[in-house]
Amino acid sequence: MTMNRYGLVSSRLAAPVVVGALIAAGPAAALAVHNVPKIASLATDQGRAAPDKLETLTVVLKLPDRAGFDAAIDALYDPASPHYHAWFSDADLERYAPSVADFETVRNELLNHGLQVVSADPHRFSLRIKGSVASIESAFQTELHQFSFKGQPYQAHVRDAELAGRAGPLVDAVAGLERHAVTPLHSIATNPFTGLPVSKRQVVKGDLGTTLLSEITDIALSPAADFNYTTTGATLPVANYWGSVYDTNSKLVVSFTPAQLQAHYGLAPLFKSGYNGKGQTIALVEGYGYANAEADANISAATFGLPPLNASNFEVIYPEGKPLDPNAADLTGWTIEIALDIQSSHAIAPGAKIVVVASAAQDNEDQIASLQYIITNKVANTVSNSWENDSEIVAGPFEEDAFNAVLKLGAAAGISIQFSSGDGGDQGLGTPVGAVSLPSNSPYATAVGGTSILNDPYGTGQIVAGWGINQVLLNLFGVVDPPGGGFAGGAGGGESVYFAKPTWQKSLPGTGRQVPDVSALADPYTGFPLIFTTGGVRYAQAGWGGTSLASPIFTAIWAIADQYNGKALGQAARAAATLKPGQITDVVPTSDLTSYDVSGTVHDSAGTTFYSATSLFTGLLYTQKAFPSAVWPYSSYESLAISFGTDTSLTVTPGWDNVTGYGEPNGLAFIQGVTGKTTGAHVE
Repeated sequence: MTMNRYGLVSSRLAAPVVVGALIAAGPAAALAVHNVPKIASLATDQGRAAPDKLETLTVVLKLPDRAGFDAAIDALYDPASPHYHAWFSDADLERYAPSVADFETVRNELLNHGLQVVSADPHRFSLRIKGSVASIESAFQTELHQFSFKGQPYQAHVRDAELAGRAGPLVDAVAGLERHAVTPLHSIATNPFTGLPVSKRQVVKGDLGTTLLSEITDIALSPAADFNYTTTGATLPVANYWGSVYDTNSKLVVSFTPAQLQAHYGLAPLFKSGYNGKGQTIALVEGYGYANAEADANISAATFGLPPLNASNFEVIYPEGKPLDPNAADLTGWTIEIALDIQSSHAIAPGAKIVVVASAAQDNEDQIASLQYIITNKVANTVSNSWENDSEIVAGPFEEDAFNAVLKLGAAAGISIQFSSGDGGDQGLGTPVGAVSLPSNSPYATAVGGTSILNDPYGTGQIVAGWGINQVLLNLFGVVDPPGGGFAGGAGGGESVYFAKPTWQKSLPGTGRQVPDVSALADPYTGFPLIFTTGGVRYAQAGWGGTSLASPIFTAIWAIADQYNGKALGQAARAAATLKPGQITDVVPTSDLTSYDVSGTVHDSAGTTFYSATSLFTGLLYTQKAFPSAVWPYSSYESLAISFGTDTSLTVTPGWDNVTGYGEPNGLAFIQGVTGKTTGAHVE
């Protein structure tokens, strides 16, 4: 613990303003005094924001006893405490809430600057305001500028922001000064040579997606074969490769149906005994929403034999009102995201109610407002967020603390709020600690990493690897000499340089909050089929993935755990950290297929070069040495090698790791492990 500039206890780590110093210093750096976000020093300044532009902010107040509040939440998760799982009531929150006088001081100062109060947390932890940029700049004594960073627009304040007058020391964080769009994290298997999806089929009337079923397979790998390549019109180079084969029939797409995923996660016995999420509600935090979500989900449900969605088990809530542009979701990629979240969570917990909580925009502050709405209105006990806000390397303290504040309230209320860990591995940093994104880095969130699900081509059963895909080109109208390729996606993870490691992670390495906590299927090359709408025409597509898939899958399993327990279990991350061997599937380096991995020789004018599986992917991975790989013969003249489990500098290890966390759920053993109940709930 450290002391912040107002003398209150903080569990945050150091966060130097200069990113280079941040990475070099690591998680033990000194506490930041300033609140200008790092993006302001990294991005290109495009000038001051338009003074008449209207914006909405969330202002988080300081707590009179923050250390006591944090300790009280910890007690909720301590089995030895008399308050274990006694989730906070309104009266409990009032004991730790800012005073009415402090709240009014902050509110009046904001009103004095011409800002309108849109809403307020019922216990005065925060309030939401709206006004012009000019009024915001006046109130917080700063300037708001527009920036461009890696082709993306950002807004940030360029001088330390503090609310004017006596209200200044009463404010802990402000969300919305630092402003940018959150990013949906869905991914799809693509043709590596064209970049187009490997599967896209229009759904016609009466089809109900049955065409899709005939074009997917759960058999990713086939036994090893020889591949001989020559170069048209030349004697050299020639190549011979040998190894297991990925998608031996390239007309099929490797994807798992709901029934196959239910079997993989050991849910069938639970379903037979009535544990399918019945009586539970899953909240999905989304951007915009789209009109045909229920109808699309019901085409998927009919295709896969799931119960239909209707007014009794499906709802869309717009806390801010509907978006001004009804096509906004289509234009920003949220249509696919929403469809994937609904259809995958319904596939895993078909008895649960699904509530889409859709913001009117996709800024970080809008998503905070949606989370606050869920908590205040007790919408659900388990929540999926298939998006990331941004990397710690560009975020500022206000944004970090604003997300953490609302997630802390969720943990106090017994709500488990899941976030995707990201789809870009270590985000290109290659640092010893990786690079995590917010809000999955919060100690009060549950971060969900990713896996690949493979069949054993020489036996029965399945092989689970950490999600990290690399592709190496072997043949393209002739031998590729030397073979080469690149990283095609993998689960995010690493060590926070902002938040200290919570006590429930004390056995893990490092000093910062470690990400992720758990994992589920995320690899689009062993993905999920869905049906969605775009432009008024329905398409069925297979091969969907990303940690956007992993988060709703795990959230749905957590809903089943809540049902089995008979009441809310609270934050899943803390429960996962207490599991014993066998109560969760530990994803470990995969060596079963080592003798079947891709290897080969290339013979050219300089002689013959041998490539092992490891050397084929040299430069594309850092530390992972045991992983499955296969030849992907895409066509008679296009071929590549594909690896599973090579996730940049992040590494799968026995026990917790920064790709898969503690592992993925394994049915009844997992449910009984997190509930502590081994009797009293009959499961066939």
